Amino acid sequence: MKILSIQSWVSHGHAGNAAAVFPLQRLGAEVIAVHTVLFSNHTGYGAWRGKVVDPALVRDVVAGVDDRGALTDTDALLTGYMGDAAIGAVVLDAHARLIRANPRAVWCCDPVIGDVGRGVFVRPGIPEFFRDRCVPAADILTPNHFELDWLTGRETRTLPALRDAARAMMARGPKRLLVTSLHVEGTPADAVDVLALDADTAYRVRVPLLPILGRGTGDVIAALFLAHTLAGLPLADCLSRAVSSLHGVLAATVAAGREEMALIAAQAELVAPSRLFTPEHLS
Repeated sequence: MKILSIQSWVSHGHAGNAAAVFPLQRLGAEVIAVHTVLFSNHTGYGAWRGKVVDPALVRDVVAGVDDRGALTDTDALLTGYMGDAAIGAVVLDAHARLIRANPRAVWCCDPVIGDVGRGVFVRPGIPEFFRDRCVPAADILTPNHFELDWLTGRETRTLPALRDAARAMMARGPKRLLVTSLHVEGTPADAVDVLALDADTAYRVRVPLLPILGRGTGDVIAALFLAHTLAGLPLADCLSRAVSSLHGVLAATVAAGREEMALIAAQAELVAPSRLFTPEHLS
């Protein structure tokens, strides 16, 4: 399994490639990591240092990888936080390069736009790029609840409404959808739901809500879900293992009294979750 991951990089903590690369490697994937920003820490802190990588440089790095013939056996493209709308064209170019080199490769797109409570937190033009260009082209999409609503122009407060929105999004292109940080009517206040769908089925996993902000959690679960998909696991197993691994890491983080994910200390959870949550079949 080989994955081209084009995402942000933070030096402190785990977000973007600093959250996705290690879990992928622990699951046996070779990762070609290309960074779109170089920041001191996650922007969720409210203050950070560093800068967005020049789009021309990102494009040049991907082109150099392609020059080496390294994309011919690359199975997937994983993308997340971009930092600047101009990176969008670079991502599309990288996807085109990958498909030319390996027509069977898939694109897993984490459309990082915003979140409940924070609203949209990315630069102008990025949300529209995800909606208009990524949704039709990606094979797997991993929005959180807020992002699903933004991308579909809907306000989903019930499970049936959310499934309708998800199906409407899938009708535009994606073959698999993972909706994270889900709270609808019926979701207990002390829990969070995660929904996974493909063309035929839908599953939900409900896990206890932990007292942690969870910076970079979306990056981790997108990487895990992609890895399990590439390994050929059924949708329910991909959902169960991805959610269970992330919950195990976060539980260990809380137990250790840490603010940033204990991704290294709790790395065993990535391969063999200590608690496996069973998905509920919805359709």
